[in-house]
Amino acid sequence: MNKTVVVTGASRGIGKAISSLFAENRYNVVVNYNKSYESASALVSELKAKGYSAVAFKADISNSAESSALVDFAVSAFGKIDALVNNAGISEQKLFTDVTDSDWNNMLSVNLTGCFNCCRAASRYMILKKYGSIINISSMWGISGASCEVHYSASKAGVIGLTKALAKELGPSNIRVNCVAPGVIATEMNSHLSFEDISALKNETPLCRIGDPREVAEAVLFLASEKASFITGQTLCVDGGFII
Repeated sequence: MNKTVVVTGASRGIGKAISSLFAENRYNVVVNYNKSYESASALVSELKAKGYSAVAFKADISNSAESSALVDFAVSAFGKIDALVNNAGISEQKLFTDVTDSDWNNMLSVNLTGCFNCCRAASRYMILKKYGSIINISSMWGISGASCEVHYSASKAGVIGLTKALAKELGPSNIRVNCVAPGVIATEMNSHLSFEDISALKNETPLCRIGDPREVAEAVLFLASEKASFITGQTLCVDGGFII
């Protein structure tokens, strides 16, 4: 029987790459989206055309009820949830002194509260089955911090703390919780960066390039698999060595 994975923010970028790779590895994939209906539908159609199992589900993961509905849908559709990938997130560059209450609350509600909501909803099913894997997507800035991205860095650091604490709590139930911290990846989120900015970031990266979403997806798939059966509470950096 195929395993089932829920991927939040799955319609594009890293989430799309994760969804595609899990589908290729015979997972039932629940493609979560909030506003990107067309992109999510196109991805599901693309995966189904290749003979894979995928469905789309709209949910604002910053809302606890919608997060629970997302997980309930996955279990209803496929009978179980084996893996959860908390990928949904937003970013913003802004001087700290210009960050408004709304900016701060919005960043934390999506990046951290959303992760919490989905972990809580999925863990209830996983605890009953005494099995599961949760992979949270943080950022290298959650480890080192980024100037002009204080609220983003804080939210992503919170994801790492949540991961470590939850790994300790859910470990006795045979549920592993890990984190992937991407570096600069070629996604729409970074499309605003100028050629000069990208060149500078490449020069700061020991591997002298920016990453591909598929490379992040490979790390996530590894952590979800039995190959990582004795790994929990860890943060795997996929950043080309940027923050060594």
